[in-house]
Amino acid sequence: MLAHPFRTALAAFSNRPYICQSCLCRVKPQLLASRHPVIKITSRALQTQDNAPNKDNAPFRKSLKDAAKQKRKQERENAGASKKSQKGKDTRLEKWELTVGIEIHAELNTARKLFSSATTSVNELPNTHVALFDAAFPGSQPHFQIETLIPALRSALALSCNIQQKSTFDRKHYFYQDQPAGYQITQYYEPFARDGHITLYPHDFPSGVSPEGGPVTIGIRQIQIEQDTAKTVLQPPSTYLLDFNRVSHPLIEIITLPHIHNASTAAACVRKIQGILKAVNAVTAGMEMGGLRADVNVSVRERNAQAGVAGLSYYGVSGLGQRTEIKNLASVKAVEEAIIAERDRQIGLLESGGVVEGETRGWTIGSKTTKRLRGKEGEIDYRYMPDPDIAPIIVGNDVVEHLRETLPMLSDDYIQKLVSKEYGLTSKDASTLLLLDDGDRLDYYFDVVENLRSTFSGTRDVLSRVGKVAGNWVLMELGGLFKNEEWSSSRVPSDALAAIIAHLLRKQITGRTAKLLLSMKFEGDARLVEHIIIDDDMILRPLSRQEYTALAEKVLEGKPDMVRDIVENQQHQKLKWFVGQMMARSAEGTVEPGAAEATLRELLQLPPLEQK
Repeated sequence: MLAHPFRTALAAFSNRPYICQSCLCRVKPQLLASRHPVIKITSRALQTQDNAPNKDNAPFRKSLKDAAKQKRKQERENAGASKKSQKGKDTRLEKWELTVGIEIHAELNTARKLFSSATTSVNELPNTHVALFDAAFPGSQPHFQIETLIPALRSALALSCNIQQKSTFDRKHYFYQDQPAGYQITQYYEPFARDGHITLYPHDFPSGVSPEGGPVTIGIRQIQIEQDTAKTVLQPPSTYLLDFNRVSHPLIEIITLPHIHNASTAAACVRKIQGILKAVNAVTAGMEMGGLRADVNVSVRERNAQAGVAGLSYYGVSGLGQRTEIKNLASVKAVEEAIIAERDRQIGLLESGGVVEGETRGWTIGSKTTKRLRGKEGEIDYRYMPDPDIAPIIVGNDVVEHLRETLPMLSDDYIQKLVSKEYGLTSKDASTLLLLDDGDRLDYYFDVVENLRSTFSGTRDVLSRVGKVAGNWVLMELGGLFKNEEWSSSRVPSDALAAIIAHLLRKQITGRTAKLLLSMKFEGDARLVEHIIIDDDMILRPLSRQEYTALAEKVLEGKPDMVRDIVENQQHQKLKWFVGQMMARSAEGTVEPGAAEATLRELLQLPPLEQK
């Protein structure tokens, strides 16, 4: 056997890291050549009770969290300052004014096509819903389907248009593969609706702030009915297939006046019009499903142009620059980004001495500029003429008044209702509810509120808070669970959420318990809320006043520095930390946050907590 000292030395030697001798030979000359090696001296402090690493004796993990929070805050401030500086650098916008007009094409929600009895289709087999007239079969005649007029009239009324008693159809001639007849049937001379408008309020913008500083009213020149074209499908490398199912699908074209001077305003306008059309059940789908497309007409002009310089005019708006049209934008984001790209292109072109040409341009997602597609056709190129095969449409006042009276509530009406005392939501929360899940989240919210109102029908002080509390739970707590999942009202039924909120308002459970209940229902617990509370012993058993006081004194004694910050430096937000400690040191369902904070304020002689 090996001697004990030798075994110890061998074990110590075997634990040393292995060093390659050839590598060591290459490194030695470098070490010898360095006469003044850099020695890094690190200082270490011995922590004692008298020599704490920080003022409030915070744990090292908490110090790391605080440092990380401070770093993220600094990064956000730097990013905000960088964005502001970038905006400030583009001084060209102070010289040039943007002007935008929008043409929105929306596919109407109808069972049949506009001029034939063939049924409309979306994802059916190609060329299976085609009438003879759709394929421009010689001798076939158009037959106007009167029911297609109803959703068009609802759209026009929702956009505050004047319905024309008489309207006619015209032929717009152009030759392209998707137009079998060589012309499109539209309404050019006498459209069915004119002179409407749409008003954008601050809540219609994602930031909650209008670029113009207040409401923006955009005029609508006219709304016309027209037929859709065939669908072209590219089969690489150079074969194009035509699906005539889409030919003669009924469309409406909404033409705004050039009253828009900001790209974000244009995007908000398209978003709001899309919401209105959905609200009145006039369209099949939104932009994300291809049921709505937008073309934008963009021009720029000098803000301080000389009085003698004449510009172009359009429907009473004069002094405009030469416009270009960007076709087939399929999302709200695409509308905003395409306008910015074309605006910057035109400004750069004019400042370099060039001339903006009237043309049709295209834009693709992620592009920084637009590209030329073709020269812009003029009205004379389309050779408009009245369609001799289609009789005029006569709309009676009784039909218009009936549709006006039966219109559903629109977005502005909902916002006004939700921010009233009846519900008490902020305009931001109200607009968020309205936009989420095509209105399904809003319907769910109303169901929760109605359940709560029936539960607390005799309690006025609770009824006044029901709308706001329900809004917070539907948007924040339940919305957080659906963050990465598709919305489904059956996941947590509205009556189940109402029951959880009711127990919370009665102070039968704590807020933390309520969130746990919501999570359990979300994960599929089929039991009633009342049964879960009883089975899992979640009922609130509040502490007595003496127990609250004793617990509060105990947590305050452990952090004298934080107590000094609260009392002397008025850092009242730190009370929340003590509330959390009181809840953490007690059994589940025994400490209410409000009662805990009230006890802490009383001990520290602070003003009482304001009632919300």
